[in-house]
Amino acid sequence: MKGPESNIPLLYAIVSICWAIPIYWLLHRPKSTIPAIPGSNGLISSYMAALRFFQHSTEIISAGYSQDRNGIFRFPRLSRWEYVANGRDRVLEVASAPSHILSLDEPIWDKFQFGYTVGPEFQNNSYHLDVVRGALTRNLGRCFPRVRDEIVHAFNDVIGVRDTEWKLIQMYPASLQIVARTTNRLYVDLPVCREPGYLQLCIDFTSVVFLRGKTIGLFPKFLRPIFGPLISRRKSTLRQALKFLGPLIYERLDQENQHGREWAGRPNDLISWLLDAAEDNERTAPALAMRVLATNAVAIHTTSMALTNALFDLAAYPDHISPMREEAERVVATQGWTKAALGNMHKIDSFLRESLRLNTGPVVMTRKVIAKDGFKFSEGTTIPYGALISVPSAPTHHDPANYDHPDMFDGFRFSRMREERQRLVDSEGTGIFTQHMVTTSPEHVMFGHGHHACPGRFFAATELKAMMAHILINYDVKPETDVRPPELCLGENVMPNPRGKVWIRKRE
Repeated sequence: MKGPESNIPLLYAIVSICWAIPIYWLLHRPKSTIPAIPGSNGLISSYMAALRFFQHSTEIISAGYSQDRNGIFRFPRLSRWEYVANGRDRVLEVASAPSHILSLDEPIWDKFQFGYTVGPEFQNNSYHLDVVRGALTRNLGRCFPRVRDEIVHAFNDVIGVRDTEWKLIQMYPASLQIVARTTNRLYVDLPVCREPGYLQLCIDFTSVVFLRGKTIGLFPKFLRPIFGPLISRRKSTLRQALKFLGPLIYERLDQENQHGREWAGRPNDLISWLLDAAEDNERTAPALAMRVLATNAVAIHTTSMALTNALFDLAAYPDHISPMREEAERVVATQGWTKAALGNMHKIDSFLRESLRLNTGPVVMTRKVIAKDGFKFSEGTTIPYGALISVPSAPTHHDPANYDHPDMFDGFRFSRMREERQRLVDSEGTGIFTQHMVTTSPEHVMFGHGHHACPGRFFAATELKAMMAHILINYDVKPETDVRPPELCLGENVMPNPRGKVWIRKRE
């Protein structure tokens, strides 16, 4: 009897034949007048540039940016050309474009194949993101004691430093565990937020959706309904989620049926907020469990990468430690551990914003042109229907027109701006500070910009500032070597080195 391996050559043959038609079309379609990155206009050179993008994406996007920092350029991927819009004015045009012209959702659906990996209902209703933007953000102050408590326990359990001996910690895996626990203390509370099996499911979910979505995306659209359900294994993932979340959700639904939606003792967590916002067909245990997983997917890895980078930077630039530690101890001594107190930790806020500025991928704010006649910029350039357009992140953040000494890590860059602005307020009575960690602008696009800026950035900032303050007050850190761990580049995804380590010890 033949095993499944015997069908692999046939599968590749089917995929190859099915891709022949779109590739032929790509080779023979009309040429664009929009400039390409240097050395990528020919058939072979464009293919080689597309391959180089997997490991040198920031270099490639920076080359296009340097041609005209206020212009538009294109760069090749294996099956298409993508477009990048440089400069403040074009960033604002992309950010303000209505969703019936530039779609934020469709590139994400295409990339992760959400119709198969998480369910078609996600393509029609992303209400869980509205919950993050609304109820979750509004409740951060009330729920902060839970967040703070979990940070303390998570660091004790994961870092495990009990005395003043130095311990070498592999930061990214540790950050994943700490962030997953802290995030789910707000999402589902105790005891589920500390269940190892549940935490691993949440951590793995993003990677699983990414890899399976990419695999499904290799197939032409007409074959995806056949192979998508087989590859996604969505039902298996949902069964695992229901083992942990099913009892919680069924109890909530039962309490609502008996006592109404505002029953006494109703928990103030993500499940309750989802129930408040869900339509009737979404008020089921399977549907809500998948929403909890999806909300974890957009929170855990991004915040964990930011925490890892911040620890690498803290170890690499130790001159920042003493001023931030003094600030954290002073604020906590006078205001306690509250969300409002975090708002007065200006140096920590600045340090994290600077870390985000310098540790970012090549492009952000990717949109798909869904208007049939394309997307036309005010100066006349038109991006064709169906194309993807982004704005440059790393080149923008390294542009000397936007920042003094842009390649230098200056953790107090933004807190000095705040101090200068405060002097203007004191002397002139005017001035509003606009360089907080969560503030977006055309010059700082880590969280995007405009209406579709990252809805979870306020929660992420709360977690990160509380974690940094906790580290500064309770631990000493130093680098493993004299060289900061190099980042890893996988196409448009740039992440901290998962093998990078930092020495940590308990403070005396």
